[in-house]
Amino acid sequence: MLPRLLHQLNDAVKLHGDEEKHEKADAWCNRDLVPMPPSRRTWGLLEYYGYWSLTSLNVSSWQTPNTYLTAGLSVGQSMGVILICRFVIAFFSTAIAWCGLRWHIGFTIQNRYSWGMRGSYVPLLQRVLLNFIWNAIQCWNGGKLINVCITAVIPKFANLPNHLPADFPATAPEMVGFFVFWFCSLPFLYLPPERFRRPFQITCVYCAIGMICMLIWSLSVAKGVGPLFYSSQTTTSSSWSVSWIIMSCINSGVGSTAAGMTNGSDFSRYSKSRWGYVLGSNSSIFLTAILVSFVGLIVTSACQQIYGEIYWNPPDLLMRMMDSGQGSSKARAGVFFLALGFALTSGFENICGNAVAGGVDLSGVFPRYINIRRGALITFVAAWICQPWQLINRADTFLSVLSSFSVFLAPIMGIMCCDYYVLRRMRVKLRDLYELRGSYYYTWGFNLRTIPVWMAGWALTVGGLSYVASGDESGPRALYEMYYCSFFVGFGISFILFYIVNTIFPPGNLGEIDEADYFRTFTLAEARKLGIVPHATGSVVSDIASEKDKNLVAVGADEVKSDVSDHSA
Repeated sequence: MLPRLLHQLNDAVKLHGDEEKHEKADAWCNRDLVPMPPSRRTWGLLEYYGYWSLTSLNVSSWQTPNTYLTAGLSVGQSMGVILICRFVIAFFSTAIAWCGLRWHIGFTIQNRYSWGMRGSYVPLLQRVLLNFIWNAIQCWNGGKLINVCITAVIPKFANLPNHLPADFPATAPEMVGFFVFWFCSLPFLYLPPERFRRPFQITCVYCAIGMICMLIWSLSVAKGVGPLFYSSQTTTSSSWSVSWIIMSCINSGVGSTAAGMTNGSDFSRYSKSRWGYVLGSNSSIFLTAILVSFVGLIVTSACQQIYGEIYWNPPDLLMRMMDSGQGSSKARAGVFFLALGFALTSGFENICGNAVAGGVDLSGVFPRYINIRRGALITFVAAWICQPWQLINRADTFLSVLSSFSVFLAPIMGIMCCDYYVLRRMRVKLRDLYELRGSYYYTWGFNLRTIPVWMAGWALTVGGLSYVASGDESGPRALYEMYYCSFFVGFGISFILFYIVNTIFPPGNLGEIDEADYFRTFTLAEARKLGIVPHATGSVVSDIASEKDKNLVAVGADEVKSDVSDHSA
């Protein structure tokens, strides 16, 4: 009886694919992992502009200048660092995402040809951990904005009796805000990424208007930009030169987006055109991010002139604005709509960057049982297990390590770029990415060339990370210098070593591609450009099992290559 019940339960929980659409569900594949067919590629220029704007129209980008001013840089130097960071981020994000634009596969599948079918769990599990923790922290920070919204509507909420234990590192209003933010985000987890267009547009426009209103109001009341805007360099007493401080700020600025850059192909695979992605994402990376940081700097400076104090954190600033308005309905209404704008962008950034990304990564680990929706729900439920109120208030060292996790992600990016562009020349055999005994199985499912190279990529920088995270300033100076360049050092070392190792011990599958479009992935033009049999021509070979079928593929491939040659001529 029990075995039968377990079998029924297993069958009920298991995902069931559509074989006719080449969307089977097994140990390596499900509908959310297959190469994206043209019918599901719905993102264009505006969608990618909105997606990257969500990573900029938020509290973090608003506070970015504060990080650099606190380090001792001037306003001009801080904005220069932000500009350089944006250029580097645009370059690396496009480089990583290009595989998704060309082959329409995500980060989960992309790593299989570099790490091996089972070895790909190494980067996947790292990202799953990051998604769990950052989702929890984002929900907590979003809850603070919800607190502002509730207080604006119900002023007595700020004085809600706190019945929590005295040693509990949070108050009752904070826990209510966290729950409301978490709960209100749940319905959007059921929305597939193909249908994110409208939420992107509404959220980005709403928040942008709110920030512009804050800018106009603060400048008009302060009658100028305020004293903070004219801050000069304050590094004369530092043991580090200005150049090293700038290098450290660039490294932290780029590294803070490393997680989002690493899985860029998870979203680029939804693109209708390559240039729609390139123009939409890069224009947002430069324009929106720089403007938000600049507006945050001006508003904070102007509000210093108004209130006599510096408020870099928008929730704190909004509460002060409400208090200074003497609780008037006009002040509370303005604060409510401004806080709601920040909360919306925080929510959708968290859904895309952590929940959906976590869903894709979990789907890659357990494809037979987990799709994007289930994985996103698991990631969200894990927010309660991670207890962000404990992390933020009692785990400073842990958060420092987490914020510097690019030490481990940059070598992964170096391996990805070297393998895809230099070794494989952008040629990938899609079918073998979904077969255990294919050319990407390597040794027991692991590419033994990859893990040592990845470890070498962070070996020189992890020592500096340990000193910085613990606040210990007595370590060797060379370790700190290496850490201040950790993103570029890790990427460069892994890139070079991976090339050397694969040159000495080359795998036997470099440059191979499928003969036909087995997954109905490509348009006719894409298939002809790649030199493979389009599905319309080669549908009879969707499952090659005989020599006769192989001959059909060979003939079809020759016809396609001939067509390409004739077209080129």
